[in-house]
Amino acid sequence: MMNVDTVSPAEWEEARLRLLVKEKELTRARDALAAERRRMPWVAVEKPYEFEGPFGSVNLLDLFEGRRQLIVYRAFFDADVEGFPDHACKGCSLVADQVAHVSHLNARDTTLAFASRGTQPDIARLKARMGWTMPWYTITGGFDADFGVREWHGTNAFIREGDQVFRTYFINDRGDETMGSTWSYLDITALGRQETWEDSPEGYPQSPPYEWWDWHDSYEGSCSSGGGCCSGS
Repeated sequence: MMNVDTVSPAEWEEARLRLLVKEKELTRARDALAAERRRMPWVAVEKPYEFEGPFGSVNLLDLFEGRRQLIVYRAFFDADVEGFPDHACKGCSLVADQVAHVSHLNARDTTLAFASRGTQPDIARLKARMGWTMPWYTITGGFDADFGVREWHGTNAFIREGDQVFRTYFINDRGDETMGSTWSYLDITALGRQETWEDSPEGYPQSPPYEWWDWHDSYEGSCSSGGGCCSGS
């Protein structure tokens, strides 16, 4: 048996409440960090970037699928990756398995996309085998080198003002291991969760929590196939 203290239910509850104080402190610190992230400066993306999607050639602006924000995870499903073409990188595959239903992100005017250097037929076959439904594009230019993900995975966040795209945030290494939930993705975006309790700059879009939450197939304009079905449109 493991060397662990055994206590009464009352003592266990007392220990849990002591730890809860620290957990609440961590939650408040995480919220404060996200608020600071929403005040990060933006950098304009001036260089054109091309990708291949399921319906042909697209650019970075197309990856937004008409929404205000875009999150791009650079997954390693490339010719030199172990397991290719049957599998993507083990770590990137674990990330893909964790992704929540993208309709909830879409409801916050945010698109999540994956990008690799594997071909679209290989990506389509991989997605079907693994049950993944997020949009997944083929990098054909210098996007990976220019945005810090040529040799290692990473997640970039972008926003657009009309046709002008801006890079707003970037995480990699262990920062990516927390990704997957709707909240973790929204917390790295420039607009955040867009809920009224958040500390955001004046004029940012916000609505009450719970009121915008819905079943993933009930959002207006949602794709019944589970995300990515609008890719390349």
